[in-house]
Amino acid sequence: MKDVSGDSSAPSPETLDPASRIAVERAVGELRRACFVFLGEDEEGQGPGHLILSTENADHEAFAALRQHAPGLAPSLLITPRRAEALGLGNGAGSPLALETSGLTLDELVQLANPTTTAKTPAIQIPKNLAERLQQVPPTTAAAALDLTRLARLLPSVLLLPVDRQPEGALAVSAAHIQHYRSRAALLLKQVAAAEVPLLGAESTRIVAFRPADGGREHLAIIVGSPRADTPVLTRLHSECFTGDLLRSLRCDCGDQLRGAIEAMTAEGAGILLYLAQEGRGIGLVNKLRAYRLQDQGADTLEANEALGFDADERIYEPAAEMLRHLGYTRIRLLTNNPEKVTDLARHGISVEDRVAHSFPSNGHNEAYLDTKARRFGHMFEV
Repeated sequence: MKDVSGDSSAPSPETLDPASRIAVERAVGELRRACFVFLGEDEEGQGPGHLILSTENADHEAFAALRQHAPGLAPSLLITPRRAEALGLGNGAGSPLALETSGLTLDELVQLANPTTTAKTPAIQIPKNLAERLQQVPPTTAAAALDLTRLARLLPSVLLLPVDRQPEGALAVSAAHIQHYRSRAALLLKQVAAAEVPLLGAESTRIVAFRPADGGREHLAIIVGSPRADTPVLTRLHSECFTGDLLRSLRCDCGDQLRGAIEAMTAEGAGILLYLAQEGRGIGLVNKLRAYRLQDQGADTLEANEALGFDADERIYEPAAEMLRHLGYTRIRLLTNNPEKVTDLARHGISVEDRVAHSFPSNGHNEAYLDTKARRFGHMFEV
């Protein structure tokens, strides 16, 4: 088994200013706690700016606390271009849109951002005059606010209120702090644990855990056997799937791909499976369940993600490339049907010397899912 305790082959990523990084991470926590944060226009997060509150988490108490900082002024509802298109508001520019919200209830605002409903929150009628409610928001502010919700694994939408200065007690962060944060923080991975973990059918297996600088979920390297660094190692990038990997859900092929990859590596004698904390193509488990609800109503995988306001695929592969470098590998044979993984790994300095097909039969429940992967995502399913 290769000694993976060091990271001598890893390049030195651009260092994040600690104060800036902490400000972003604290802002993420505030949004998840249904608190508003002050998004300043300058690099120090001072001067004029906007208060932002996660639309998904907004309750009447938080909404009232937000509004008291600008009495008489209704906050704007900021949504992504994808969500705008789903509401029939696409302007062709691919830019986030802000809607003036006077006269709309909080429940209506939340449901404009979230197309999934429950028995307790019946679907609303979309106001016919939404196109007349469009407002201007600085592009950098809009992009930063939505990026912050994605970092918080929330629906990408905020309630946004312009203010002259940072209110007392409100956490401040700037658009400059947030810009490129996710990809830059992804490069600051720290190995935090490693242990021998014999698996059924793969008894010579070691698991190495890497924690990102943002304090988020750990990524895992599952190392089967003793891969050699001087030859391309059989590798699989596997985004975690609670429903498929653990519960053996039949809605996807993830469980088959996970177990099949470990079997293939065992048969070859060695391999590395990177288990990435990017559930649901990077939108998170909760939002994946929301996407499932939309799929049950007739949307396909891509349409459901976009209706929620996300891109079709929100995953990034910088963490995978960095993990491989930490482990001492830069040449791989990749078990995948997704050509984007090959392209992205190459972009981040990993030489993919062969793409190894990794397909499994449908099971009676996932035919439409597999068809969408092939037809709309370009996955290649060799027979």
